[in-house]
Amino acid sequence: MGQNSLFAETPDFTGVLMAGVDEAGRGPLAGGVYAAAVILDPDRPVAGLADSKVLIAERREELALLIQERALAWCVASATVPEIDTLNILRATLLAMQRAVDGLAHVPQVAMVDGNQAPKLRCTVQTVIKGDALVPAISAASILAKTARDADLLRLHALYPQYGFDQHKGYGTVLHMDRLREHGPCPEHRRSFAPVRDRLAGLP
Repeated sequence: MGQNSLFAETPDFTGVLMAGVDEAGRGPLAGGVYAAAVILDPDRPVAGLADSKVLIAERREELALLIQERALAWCVASATVPEIDTLNILRATLLAMQRAVDGLAHVPQVAMVDGNQAPKLRCTVQTVIKGDALVPAISAASILAKTARDADLLRLHALYPQYGFDQHKGYGTVLHMDRLREHGPCPEHRRSFAPVRDRLAGLP
């Protein structure tokens, strides 16, 4: 099926098997980038879906469980730090999205993707600016991607507690930059990102 361009208004996909797709973790300096794809069940709605960034962590976790319980299909996938450094962050993000859609138990007819970059999929793709706030299935995908990535950063914190991954989740906060200067990069830092690359080069 073809790749459709960005549209101004959300079309009506009533009766079409539609997956929402979103990512989490493009900006951080460490950890993989995550993506999720969700096909919601109209007969089992999930109340309170919203852009994951506006929800507190506890509410995201509650909604993630409901999404996994009630959706027709869902899948979370990722691209690793070596893939990010090899491909670049955009291509790695699109790869994670492809993996998430490919992992769905049902093949969607349409994938609605947050943002303005469309991964190459075997179904029609529609991109939606601010889709995580406009399209419930994309909101659901944003929640699953965010909670999965946060859980992975807690795993990294257990392996590398000196960086404070449990607090900043890999983003370039003052704390993270201080720890990066103090300890240098760990294997989970993205070496293609300038702050990490500068530390490897010995720059302040």
